[in-house]
Order: sequence, then C-alpha cells, then structure tokens
Amino acid sequence: MNEKQRIQPLSRDAMAYVLAGGRGSRLKELTDRRAKPAVYFGGKTRIIDFALSNALNSGIRRIGVATQYKAHSLIRHMQRGWNFFRPERNESFDILPASQRVSETQWYEGTADAVYQNIDIIEGYAPEYMVILAGDHVYKMDYELMLQQHVNSGADVTVGCLEVPRMEATGFGVMHVNEKDEIIAFVEKPADPPGIPGKPDFALASMGIYVFHTKFLIEALKRDAASDGSSRDFGKDIIPYIVEHGKAIAHRFADSCVRSDFEREPYWRDAGTIDAYWQANIDLTEIVPGLDLYDKSWPIWTYAEITAPAKFVHDDEDRRGSATSSVISGDCIISGSSLNRSLLFTGVRANSYSKLDGAVVLPNVRIGRRAQLRDVVIDHGVTIPEGLVVGEDPELDAKRFRRTETGICLITQSMIDKLDL
Repeated sequence: MNEKQRIQPLSRDAMAYVLAGGRGSRLKELTDRRAKPAVYFGGKTRIIDFALSNALNSGIRRIGVATQYKAHSLIRHMQRGWNFFRPERNESFDILPASQRVSETQWYEGTADAVYQNIDIIEGYAPEYMVILAGDHVYKMDYELMLQQHVNSGADVTVGCLEVPRMEATGFGVMHVNEKDEIIAFVEKPADPPGIPGKPDFALASMGIYVFHTKFLIEALKRDAASDGSSRDFGKDIIPYIVEHGKAIAHRFADSCVRSDFEREPYWRDAGTIDAYWQANIDLTEIVPGLDLYDKSWPIWTYAEITAPAKFVHDDEDRRGSATSSVISGDCIISGSSLNRSLLFTGVRANSYSKLDGAVVLPNVRIGRRAQLRDVVIDHGVTIPEGLVVGEDPELDAKRFRRTETGICLITQSMIDKLDL
C-alpha cells in the first residue's frame, strides 16, 4: 500500500458507477412510467437513494449513474436531490443516459456495455478504483471496507455477496468459494447451489456490487466488447471470465453492512415484486423495523421537498383523524380517517370515514370518503373514489386491480378510470 493510500481512505480515490437503467418488470404497473431505481420507497426516498447514499457516506465523491428505461423521473429526482457535488472540491455527479455515443444505433446492450460506452468519461476523472453498483436495492453498506479488502487481497475483482439459505439462492448468481473466499466458480441461478465452506446450508449470492482497479476494468471491458457472442453483462460475461482467468474474491455483506443499535440483522432487500415491495414498506411501521431510517450517523440522502407538517383533524366518535403503527410523511392531512399499519408518502389526503389497513400510499393520492382499503399499494397521484372497498372480496379485487397471490392489490389511476361505479 502506497503513502497516498495510508493518508486518506481508499474511497477518495474511487468512483461509484451506478447501473440504474433497468425497468423492474416484476413490479408491473409501478414501473410503467418509471425505472425501478426511481420507484418510491420508505415515505420520502426513492430506491436509488440507498446506493447513492452508501457511496456518499462511504466517502466516495465521484459518482456516475447510467440510465436507460423511462429515465425522466429518475433524472429529475437526481437533478433535484443530488445536485450538491462541487467540482472545486474534486467532486462530480454525472448522469449518463444511453446517448448513442459509441454508435448512432447502439443503446446500452447490457450492464458491462453501460460502463464501456462511458470509458472516456471515467478516464477523464482518473479514479484508481471503480465501485460498480446496482441502483435498485435497499440496504446500508460501507464500501470503504470492501475497497480495503479488494486492495489487501490483491484481487482482480471483489464481488459483494449475501449469505442466504442455500435453496433460496436458486434465483441468484451464486459464488462457489473456497476457504479463503476465493471464487472458484460462478453459477447463474443454479438448481442445486453450492454451499459455503463451513456453512453448507448457506450459499453466497451476488449483490451486483463489484470493485475493480480502474485500469483492469477498462481492459476487461474492451476485451469483452471485442468478443463475439458476449451479452455485454457483468454477471454473465465479465465476472465468469475473471473467475476462470484471474483472481476473484467474495466480499460478505455482513462485513460491511451498516447497522444502528436497533438493527439486529444485516438488512438487504430487492423489493422487486409487488409483494416484496409492499412488505418492505410495511415493515417500516414495526416498533423496531429491520431497517433504521432514523440513524443520523448514516443518513439516506434524497430530494427534500419543502412541505407543511402532517396534520390530523376531527375528533368525533366515528370520524376521528388517527393513525396507529404507521409512517406519515409531510403534507399529509388525515381528515377524519383512521389508519393502521400503513405508510403514507408526501401529500396524501385521507378523507372522512375512510379506513386504511396495510396501505402503502404513494405521493399525492386522494382517498375519498368512506373508502375501505386493506393490503394495497396505491400509485402516485391516484384519486380513490368515495366508498371504494378493496381487500374484502378477492374475486372482485382481481377483476378490478392487480392482485397478487398473497392478496396485495396494486391500484393505479388507469384501473380506477375503468371502474363502473
């Protein structure tokens, strides 16, 4: 380790590159108008804020974000909430849409190509290390610790990994490692995942987080781009090639997960289905949730809207503005409505005699009088008609809305507009 690395954290010589172009099709209509990283989460943030906040809190001051699918709301959010980086402090924040810079007919063909097409921008900043991140997961992690492991191990690539029960790893890319956490094989969605040495009932699943020396990464990307038949993807092409021809090391999330005194277990969520999205948000209403968003030592940065405080009005026996075990954001008015185990984003209006139980309500929703809503996700800007009942008749709910097998209903304005009320 040279003198420069000893004086300052490795993160100061690193660039975080966030891959935020994916749709997230399993979220169905929630991603009809926005990319998955732009989906709202936790009351006031978007999913991408977690990867960006982790980078910032880890000490990384150069960040690039590659966007592609329906990127407008994502780009607008980053322009509003992440515009505080200053070049005179050697900071940078670049939004990198697929802009046909390499070819007039070529968009980003894969995750690796999304970095390859911007090599000249990366080289212009000359970072010593690259931290490649997925922009669609919810977690808190100190990338500095992963950088240190990468440098100390002499790895060509270090791969962030989750320990998961072995037979739950069938939907992941799985790292087969030896006793030194050296990756000896990479297996994509295996039917029989390899266990961890010493923990045979667990497997190491890829988090889509990779650390490289920049020079090595650029060489790998150029080699892959010149290879016929490559899908231009980190998980399918770049990482397996390095596992076979170089040195790949697994980094365990538990070693760098950031936890407050209230967080008992390492927390990581994909939130990539309607059920998982609903559950991850509803979990935040618990007395001690698995994810502590109140931890000031590791804040989740976002676009902080200027809003009035939340307000509860009316105090009649059957018309009382109240909420129990719920998270209520700014500019919400709970007007004679009762809420239980619900999470409301900014600007929601819940009108008299309505009842919400297990509701995840995105910004600027209007809940009509006497509406009865249970186990729902309501998209941004929806107006719920007076007297609408959801969560009592499964067959009727499935005809009207997007209902999952577990009974969670996704409600959008287009679905409401089709109702015959």
